[in-house]
This record gives sequence, structure tokens and C-alpha cells, in this order.
Amino acid sequence: MDALGLRELRQHASDLVRRAEAGEHLVITVSGRPAAVLGPPERDHWRHYEDVADVLRRRTDDEWETDRELIDQDLVDPWEPRQ
Repeated sequence: MDALGLRELRQHASDLVRRAEAGEHLVITVSGRPAAVLGPPERDHWRHYEDVADVLRRRTDDEWETDRELIDQDLVDPWEPRQ
């Protein structure tokens, strides 16, 4: 990776962006310290279904039946005027 100063970035921005677009990664330094990386955008990463199946798999709550009994079963319409 090439390193270049902030001043060089300002002076040659168009050329440096073209280099980054072509696949180069350039380190931008400020006062000699690395501050940023200029490079091509990341491409979309496709995954196989098997790699993400756990995230998409439907999980069940084994205690739902017990928890449901704890809910107050008297439903009330909150918009109905009280008497």
C-alpha cells in the first residue's frame, strides 16, 4: 500500500481516486501518521444458504404455553369510554 500525505491528496485527488477505483489501496497520512485508507468500494459478498441457515431458522419458545397463562386474559379496548 502506498502512503501519501494529505497535501498530495488535495493536489492529485482525481488521479488518486482513479488509482483507488482501479483496485489500489492508498494510505492517507496526517503529520506522518496513518489517518485513512483510500481504496475501491467493497463488493457485495454473497453467502450460501448453508452459511446463514442458523440465522434464518425459526426458533420456538418452549415456555410459551406457560408464559401465556401469566398474561391477564381480560382484554379491554383502550379507546372505549370508561363508565
